Amino acid sequence: MIKHNKKVILGAIFLSLTFTGCNEILDEEPRANYTVEYFNTEQGVNQGITSLYRHLRSLYGNGYFMSNCQAGTDEATFGQSADGNFKELDMSGNGNINPDTFPTSMIWNSVFPYINTANGIIEKGPNFGIAESLVSEARFFRAFDYFILVQTYGGVPLDLGSGPLAFNITASATSVRNTVPEVYSKAIFPDLKKAIDNLPVSPRVTGGVTKNVARLFLAKAYLTYGWWLQNPNNIPTYPEAPRTDLDGHTAQWYFQQAYDIAMAGIANPSPYALQPTFYDVNLGANDRNNECMLYADHTQSSAYYNEGDPAGLGAAWSPDNFAAWMQTWNYTAIKSSKTTAWGPNDIVNSVQRAATQPLGRPWVRMAPPIAIIRNTFADKTNDSRYDGTFVTTYRGNWNRAGVTNPVLYNANNLPVQPDGAILSFLDDDSQLPSYPSGAGANGVGAGTLPGRADYVIAPNGISRMVYPGLWKIGTYRTDNGAGLGTPNAGLTRPFNVAKFSEFYFIAAEAAVKGATGATSARDLINVIRARAGKWRFDNNGNVTKIQDNSAAMVAATPATITIDYILAERSREYYGEFYRWYDLVRTQKWGEVAATYQIGGVSYGDHTPQTVTRNIQKFHYLRPIPTSQLNAMEVSAEVKAKYQNPGY
Repeated sequence: MIKHNKKVILGAIFLSLTFTGCNEILDEEPRANYTVEYFNTEQGVNQGITSLYRHLRSLYGNGYFMSNCQAGTDEATFGQSADGNFKELDMSGNGNINPDTFPTSMIWNSVFPYINTANGIIEKGPNFGIAESLVSEARFFRAFDYFILVQTYGGVPLDLGSGPLAFNITASATSVRNTVPEVYSKAIFPDLKKAIDNLPVSPRVTGGVTKNVARLFLAKAYLTYGWWLQNPNNIPTYPEAPRTDLDGHTAQWYFQQAYDIAMAGIANPSPYALQPTFYDVNLGANDRNNECMLYADHTQSSAYYNEGDPAGLGAAWSPDNFAAWMQTWNYTAIKSSKTTAWGPNDIVNSVQRAATQPLGRPWVRMAPPIAIIRNTFADKTNDSRYDGTFVTTYRGNWNRAGVTNPVLYNANNLPVQPDGAILSFLDDDSQLPSYPSGAGANGVGAGTLPGRADYVIAPNGISRMVYPGLWKIGTYRTDNGAGLGTPNAGLTRPFNVAKFSEFYFIAAEAAVKGATGATSARDLINVIRARAGKWRFDNNGNVTKIQDNSAAMVAATPATITIDYILAERSREYYGEFYRWYDLVRTQKWGEVAATYQIGGVSYGDHTPQTVTRNIQKFHYLRPIPTSQLNAMEVSAEVKAKYQNPGY
């Protein structure tokens, strides 16, 4: 089975995590390992519950899990500095996904130890008088892990060596995969339903799971399973199983359940709500707001609870939050001049690396295709979500790096001051910038427009080297002072896993699939769109903007909502947040939506779009079982071959 070290059964080094701002703090004694004997104690079980929150950090905020979730979709392609962890998933001939591909193996290798921890808590908790409300937190996380597994790989094992859903304490070298219906019907649905019954309405600790968190995932699991049963595009499953439900329900029954449960979540929101503007949802200073229902938490105040030095060099590995680096281009290459002569001693890197939400550490591993900027976020006037997602204006901060010149000279030899726009990405292609040959004097091949002091790049001119960065998940700190801060440290922001807004999308999608109720898909989507039309700040203009375009947003919503429209709205709402591959796989739209894309090349100054075709086959809708799992199994080659998903 899943092979565990006999002495380390919980699969975590530090089982400690803090949640601030609530009556309770999860403050447990860290241990190097957790033995079977220790887990046979009340303290061991309680620390196991703590570890289940901690394990979100192994995926959420991890830049390589970001690749698994977004690379190869319409949201992202590989950037100039990408390696195989990003190129293989692009599906465009730069390597192929295989059992050794790291990002696609992360889930399998990360969550099974925590499933076993949850098994132990559920089995042993009642022996120590631990309340079912606490045990149900383990039920939630076991279902959460199995849900992400079944979406990624198809059927997976329910028996870790001691029986189905039983706590395993002995290393096992065999494994049998259950079918998709078995995983949903025997593990995911029962656990989430019991969690809804027994979890509190309000979290016992900040960020803790509640009835509504469990409702959100049960509604999404019902929706996903309904699609699986219906299978409109004949996507294969594995292990092979009839597309029939073990309880005799139809796909339509599951769509209706998804709608009803999502609507129950909306009708019983406490303590959650939509934030007043999209900007508020993702503003670093407003982290842990009540729209964010579940997150992988981090802290700036303590290396102990952060599990890493908040001011040190980021390790680029979990438990760090470093996903934002992956889609950050090397903006520090932008050059301005101390004088209008642009002499060799005058050149200044006018945008320095800084620990601020628009900047941070550049890794250039992923880039948005041109269609994201041009088509997905076509409305940049009424809809605030483009402004609240991307960095499209890079502002001078040379003064924070010790350069004392109060003015630098930039595009068209015009002066700029600190915090002035140095480089801007234009909203559309209505103006054609004059681009230099190669990198040009500005160092990054950006163009000019008459009368503008900022260098500019039109959407048609973005490339794998230079593109809008990601603001919404970017760095945020409160200790930079007058300097640049610590931009190379892992992010100390929480990484959001679930948001209250998704109830509206789940219910709307279920309605499109035939569920009935008092609120239509269009009305549900318009709640989100109306909010998107409300501005309180122009992020990239760096100015207050009090404007309500809700009426225009609602009026522009199509009369008939389709799955394609919901997918476009989901991208506008959740771009860059690890949703996309799963959205496209659930709806069986991946091969259609992401078949081709356009982007420029890997050199500064390359503004010529290249059209790239992806080779997305039906078997790619399941990721390969990792080689590490197959190698750990002491079974015949024939059994191993049958264990692997077809096509790999």
